Amino acid sequence: MMDNPSLFRYRVRFSKTEAMRFTGNLDLYRTWERTLRRANVPLAYSLGFSPHPKINLGAALALGCSSEAELAEIWLEEDLTPPDLRSSLEKASPPGIRVTAVERIATTEPALQTLIRSAEYEVRLHAEEMPDDLTARVGALLGAPILTRERRGKAYDLRPLIEALEIVADDPGEGCLRMRLAAREGATGRPQEVLLALGIDPSRAHIHRVRLVLGSSV
Repeated sequence: MMDNPSLFRYRVRFSKTEAMRFTGNLDLYRTWERTLRRANVPLAYSLGFSPHPKINLGAALALGCSSEAELAEIWLEEDLTPPDLRSSLEKASPPGIRVTAVERIATTEPALQTLIRSAEYEVRLHAEEMPDDLTARVGALLGAPILTRERRGKAYDLRPLIEALEIVADDPGEGCLRMRLAAREGATGRPQEVLLALGIDPSRAHIHRVRLVLGSSV
């Protein structure tokens, strides 16, 4: 937590669109650093031998996914009104980043990563990618007491990370799954893993994050 009372803290909501779908979290951080410099805002830096901008990003988004629900927090050395800061960021943002809201928050509030509880996704599938028995597969997955998967060589249980999963009626020729997955530190569900558990190739789906659910810090 960064609670220096002489600094000003802002939470930025933004979309990560098609042009940035294959940009990883580290490169996204660098993109935000460049954007803030182009915006010419009084960005605060850490102390020490290697100062770095005080920027925090919310839950990392997997490569290939788009989003309308990303969060970043920045610390400034001067007090700007949220509308003025948003205007500056909108003008400086590159293709693929669209700023949708800016709010000032207390510097004493817990770190963003500790507040994120869940993430909601829409997963679109072309008709040819929709299994005929998808309803049965979803029911079996939700009814399973354990869903053993492997991540980085270690087994884990996917089932408690799936908070909600449903098939949504959509346009002809295309189907949609909606899922809400845990996004807590040390307990993060990935939509790609849910698709694999359903027998669907994630590379054949378009995954879009629609919301990050925040809660109180424990």
